Amino acid sequence: MDFSRTLGTDHSETIPRMPSWITAAPAETLEDIAFLSGASLNHLDLLMARDDVPVALIRTRLALQAAEASVKFSGRPERAGELRDAVHFLRPGDLPGPAGEVYLSWLRAVERPVSVKSLNRALPDVEAGRIADYLGAGQGAPVCRAARVLESAMMATGRQEGLALILVDAALAQALGFDYVTPLLAAGLKRADLRKRGDELRLACHRAVVASAVETARLAADLTRGAAQLRAMAPKLRAKGAGEAVGMFLIRDAVAAAELPLPPRAARRLCDRLVDLGAVRELTGRNTFRLYGV
Repeated sequence: MDFSRTLGTDHSETIPRMPSWITAAPAETLEDIAFLSGASLNHLDLLMARDDVPVALIRTRLALQAAEASVKFSGRPERAGELRDAVHFLRPGDLPGPAGEVYLSWLRAVERPVSVKSLNRALPDVEAGRIADYLGAGQGAPVCRAARVLESAMMATGRQEGLALILVDAALAQALGFDYVTPLLAAGLKRADLRKRGDELRLACHRAVVASAVETARLAADLTRGAAQLRAMAPKLRAKGAGEAVGMFLIRDAVAAAELPLPPRAARRLCDRLVDLGAVRELTGRNTFRLYGV
């Protein structure tokens, strides 16, 4: 991988913070919260357009958060650690289990440009025509459009939260002109919000957007700093395949040593060295079956 475009000045410390008035301003009416959600989305849009921000990595981290929320809404106990394990330690022929399937669906939803075809890949049990119908159910401004899609999907699918949440974040991405699904609503909505309708649901969606946009801006700042440090370390790594391995860390929420394009022992050594250099973190706290990420 060519890092020549990214090894210059580290601009991560200059990433602007979300304006404090967005989080501090009291907003009880639909009009007020709609204004704040629009402002937070505009800030996030400008931030994600920066060359130094690792947007693919951010999307996969948000996909984990969205999957965790979806699993929680369904009443299952699995959380982020279990979801990572279910996906990253799959062997050929293994099944990831219900919670792992939810996580895989979110990962597939964010990894390709948003379209009916890509969403059908993430939701293979839903016909492409039905997906198009769901996405076409919303009209108007982006958050209002997403709220209508959510209401329609919840009613039509028998309240299948995981399916509805992927569709609502896809609808929001399309309405905002984003190339990829960037999960915001799934992690920001509360379980009770999914039963709301009309203005109450629109209000809940606006509030969820504000909360998620604020957290995503913080996440972007953290991951941009981490990605810059990892890129800076790349020229010091002499192992064959190290460049490709670094590229994987820059787009994936977590990576197991066995997934890297190196022999097993070399992959483990590379991961340990990156941890020692402070370029990646070990995410599990275990001595075996470890996962690494920025």
